[in-house]
Amino acid sequence: MEEISTGSDSDYSSSWISWFLSSKGNEYFCEVDEDFILDRFNLTGLNNEVANYSQALDLITDTLDDDIQDDLRGSLDVQARLLYGLIHARWIVTARGLQKMLEKYKRGDFGRCPRVYCQSQPLLPVGLTDVPYQKSVKLYCGRCEDIYSPKSSRHGSIDGAYFGTTFPHLLFLVYPSLLPPKSGPPDFPGVVQNAGRESADSRSRRRMREELEVSAAASEGAGEGLSTAAVALKAERYRPRIYGFQVNEVAKLQRWQEAVRDRQISRLETYEARQP
Repeated sequence: MEEISTGSDSDYSSSWISWFLSSKGNEYFCEVDEDFILDRFNLTGLNNEVANYSQALDLITDTLDDDIQDDLRGSLDVQARLLYGLIHARWIVTARGLQKMLEKYKRGDFGRCPRVYCQSQPLLPVGLTDVPYQKSVKLYCGRCEDIYSPKSSRHGSIDGAYFGTTFPHLLFLVYPSLLPPKSGPPDFPGVVQNAGRESADSRSRRRMREELEVSAAASEGAGEGLSTAAVALKAERYRPRIYGFQVNEVAKLQRWQEAVRDRQISRLETYEARQP
């Protein structure tokens, strides 16, 4: 995983956290409260994840000795970024952290969904794993329930573990009124009330229609000797999780979607078997 490019490793105008947050490419991060960082209970286990943990923590909290050599400070800065990122992942699933990230979401700081039918729905950062140095950060759309890569290469190099797999789904669980509608124009900034949400029946009919259209297009565009059903079976699907467990309503929806997909694949297999 490529480290975040944050400019100079020694030019801290005020504090390390202020410098880090103001550096280009770090716009997705919010400021973690100092009290949260200083509470060692919140940092349990991070000493096993970060080399030179104590000195990296001192650098983040601006208590590092001034006599640290410049070459050592450079390597400590890399560890401090890792430590702050892992602390950040824990912070944004707290009540205060969710509130701060909600403000950024309402401003559209994380970008907007590139899917045309989502009508510029604001996105939320999410990790595909909670283990650092494995996957870069992705952007989750609550409208189409899919994930996308950031447009900027600076943002694309951010480690997904700095946001974790839980954050966007917990945000919608804590603030259910934020769940965007699945069709029609979104309210600014994608915030809707429960009364304005489409019914489950209409949502099911719309999804069934989309599944049929996708299956028909796949059948028409299949190349010679290529099994569309086999390709469909291998298609990856994003599964929202909160602390490792699938979200209840989303899990039910996914089971329905998978049942529809299985029926379409079965039809495709029958169709392809009949072709000369």
